[in-house]
Amino acid sequence: MTTIGDRVRSLREFRDLTQEQLAERAGVHVDTIRKLEQGVRQSARINTLRALARALDAQLERLVGQPTVTQQLTDDGGLLALRDAIQDIGVIPGVLADLDLEDPPDEQAWTDSVRDATALYWQGDYSRLSGTLPLLLRDGRAVAREAPTERVWSQLALAYQLAACLATQAGHPDWAYTAVEKQLAAAARASDPLMEGMGVSTLSWVLLRQGRWEQAQDIAERKADALEPSFRKSTPNQLAVYGNLLVAAATPAARRDRHDDAVQMLITAEAAAIRSGPVRAYGTAFSLVDVRTQKVNIALAGSDGRPDEALRFSGDVNLDEISRPVHSAAYRVDVAQAQYQTGDSDGALATLLEVETEQPEWIRFQALATSTVREMLDTERRRNTPLRSLAARLGVDPAA
Repeated sequence: MTTIGDRVRSLREFRDLTQEQLAERAGVHVDTIRKLEQGVRQSARINTLRALARALDAQLERLVGQPTVTQQLTDDGGLLALRDAIQDIGVIPGVLADLDLEDPPDEQAWTDSVRDATALYWQGDYSRLSGTLPLLLRDGRAVAREAPTERVWSQLALAYQLAACLATQAGHPDWAYTAVEKQLAAAARASDPLMEGMGVSTLSWVLLRQGRWEQAQDIAERKADALEPSFRKSTPNQLAVYGNLLVAAATPAARRDRHDDAVQMLITAEAAAIRSGPVRAYGTAFSLVDVRTQKVNIALAGSDGRPDEALRFSGDVNLDEISRPVHSAAYRVDVAQAQYQTGDSDGALATLLEVETEQPEWIRFQALATSTVREMLDTERRRNTPLRSLAARLGVDPAA
């Protein structure tokens, strides 16, 4: 089985770098690279892996071998069908495509399908979503041709937002980038600046997953400044989009070791959440607990991850208040990493097993979860059967 060390060595040699040169570029100890390539270590801390990926000019997903397929196969869906639906050749100028333009579905029925697809995404049901989303996009374009109303364009923007999010989760951020372009174009046709704001928030996340941290922070911060509401006169939706943009900007800021900037953004987002109350709009949610979970995430980011601080922040999070199952799972994966880094391996394993029970498909796509499991395998003092079983299910080879 190909290990992370094998991938590091292959990319390093392709880049014609010595181990010492890679260590200098990444800002990590050369001994870490040696142990990875020699198979003495099977993984490293997630921040180290991110630094190595950036230094090797590669996406983190490639370095850690993140899955890029869903488990179930369908006749008319799947990730390749999603790619084809996003990268629609029929809209490229100069291309004489032979397109079968079917009659569009009923507008209300299609809108209801967008709502149902959004629910599938936040439930973590990626296989079912990948089976239905390609047709949803094609139908949406047909509906927009026949009834190009602002309402239809707004719903089409939401459909492309879903496509961007699913493609990113599946390890295809380049497809996601194209989907966000189309989301923003549809939002402009809908004449909805808040939908455009959510599009920029999605784009920031895509750029984050591409390793383009500075750009991810910059665009979200700029859009937040442009949409900054008056706290006394603003609507809940305005506050929610503004807060989501601040949360989006805080994560790459923390990755860039701008920890104080990230904390300040989340303080402002927290104030917006207190003012807005829980909001569900534009395919996502915003509330005080959403901001508080992000405090845990940014405490772990950057070269000087602070797991003790992350666990302290987690004390302010009430799991029952998290409205989206996937968000709850992502938060607990962060907690598991903090537990492991503070020496609580048993607690980390229990948390990850709990997440796997609830989100068996979703967790396979999470680089942080697989990285944590690899680290735990590296440091296990005696054979831990539940850990090794989890590793096998996540595609991490305990014997590698």
